[in-house]
Amino acid sequence: MKSAVETLNPTRVRLTVEVPFEELKPSLDAAYKKINQQVTVPGFRKGKIPARVIDQRFGRAAVLEEAVNDALPRFYTQAVDEGKIEVLGQPDITDIAGVENLGDGGDLKFTAEVDIRPEITLPEFGAIEVTVDPVEVTDEDIEKSLEQLRERFGSVKAVERAAAAGDVVILDLEAKVDGEVPEDGTATAVSYEIGSGRLLDGIDDAVIGVEAGGTATFTTELKGGTEAGREAEVTVTVTAVQEKELPELDDEFAQLASEFDTLEELREDSRKRLARMKEFDQATQAQERVLDALLEKVEMPFPEKLLADEIETRKHNLEHHQLPQMGLDLEAWLKTQDKTVEEFEKETEEQAKKGIKTQFVLDQIASDEELSVSQEELTEHLIRRAAGSGLTPDQFAQQVVQGGQVPLLVGEVVRGKALALVVEGAKVVDTEGNPVDFADEDEEEAAEAATETASETSETSESTEG
Repeated sequence: MKSAVETLNPTRVRLTVEVPFEELKPSLDAAYKKINQQVTVPGFRKGKIPARVIDQRFGRAAVLEEAVNDALPRFYTQAVDEGKIEVLGQPDITDIAGVENLGDGGDLKFTAEVDIRPEITLPEFGAIEVTVDPVEVTDEDIEKSLEQLRERFGSVKAVERAAAAGDVVILDLEAKVDGEVPEDGTATAVSYEIGSGRLLDGIDDAVIGVEAGGTATFTTELKGGTEAGREAEVTVTVTAVQEKELPELDDEFAQLASEFDTLEELREDSRKRLARMKEFDQATQAQERVLDALLEKVEMPFPEKLLADEIETRKHNLEHHQLPQMGLDLEAWLKTQDKTVEEFEKETEEQAKKGIKTQFVLDQIASDEELSVSQEELTEHLIRRAAGSGLTPDQFAQQVVQGGQVPLLVGEVVRGKALALVVEGAKVVDTEGNPVDFADEDEEEAAEAATETASETSETSESTEG
C-alpha cells in the first residue's frame, strides 16, 4: 500500500491511498465467504458455492463492494499510522477509484479527508498570574453557620394569626394566563417560608398579613412549566400559618447538635470547618482562573467539522434532553434567561470552543509531561463520579464499561493532573497581595478538584478521537 498526506489547512488533511490487488485478496476471500453464508443456490450446499457461480448469479460488483467495504477502514487506519497523524472524528472518504478493475488485478485508490489536532505552542506556566479571594472566616460567617444549624433542629407550630415574615405557610395556588388555567397551573399544600425567595416573585407581599383561610391575588412572571416566561395572575389561598421555633444557642444545643460539650467548642469547630471550605473554594477559584489565563495565552485554530458537530450536539442535548425535563421548550427557556436566539447561538459557540480548546491544551500538557493515570487514581475518580451520579460504584463502573467510556474517564483524570501542574507553576496571589501556596493542600483532594474543574470546562458531547 502507498499513501500520501496533503495538508489542506492547520486542522485538516487529505490522505491519498493506493492499494495493490494482492493486498485486497484477503478482503475478496472474506467477501465470498460472507456471501456464501447468506445465499442459497440449487445444487450447492450452503457455504460451498464456487466463486464463479456467485459472480454469475449475483454479480461480481456485489462481491467487490463487500470487499471494498471491508478493506477501506483497515487501509485508512494503516495510512493514518504511517503518516503519524492524530485524527479527530470520522473521515470523509471520497473518490474511490479502480473498483471496476479489481477483477483484472487493478489497484484500489481512494482519498480521505479528516480533521487533525492543531499544533499548540504552550506558554511558560510561570508567566501565568491570577488573583483569588483570600481565606477569611469572620464572626458573621460563624454566626450564620450556627443559625443554619439551629434551623435544622428547629420545629414549627400552628398559630392563629396573620402570616408574617419568617413564618411557614401552607398554600394552594392557581395561575391564570390570559384568563385560562393551564394544565400545570395549580398546586396544593405547598409549604413555603416567607422571605426565602424560593417560589414566585411577589408572593411574599401577597401572603404577609393573610390568616389561614384567606386568599390573595398578585401578578407575576412564571418561572417554570408550560407557560414559563409568561405573565400570570396567581390566586393564593393560605390554608395554615406556622411559626418557627428555634432552640436556644447554648451549651445544651451544642450537645444536641454535635459531639461537643460547649457552645464555644462548637464555634471553634465551625471556624475550622469554614476555613477548610474557603480553602477548597479558593483552590477551585485558582484552578478556574489559571485555566482561563492559560487558554488566553494559547492561539489555536479550531477544526471546522469538529466545532460544528460540537455546537450541534450541545444544542440537541439542551433542546431534546435537558429542557424537556424542565417542562420547557427553547423559546420559553430563552425568555426565562432573557436571551435572544442570536445571543444563545453565540454563547453556545463560545462554550463549544472553550471546551475543545481546554481539552486540546490540557492533553498537550499531559503528553509533554508524560503524565499517566494509575489504577488507584482511576478507581478513586470513578468512586467520586459514582457518588455524584446517585449510583453505587459497581453500578457506575458497569455503566462506564458497557458504554465504552473508560478512555473518557482516564482523559478526565489526566487532564486534571495537567491542570494541577499548571496551577503549581503559576503565580497565585489573593486580593490582599499575599502569595497563595497550594503545596500543603491534600494532594488527592487537589488533584480531584482540578479534575472536576478540567472536566466541567472541557466537557464535550463525545470523544474527539477517531
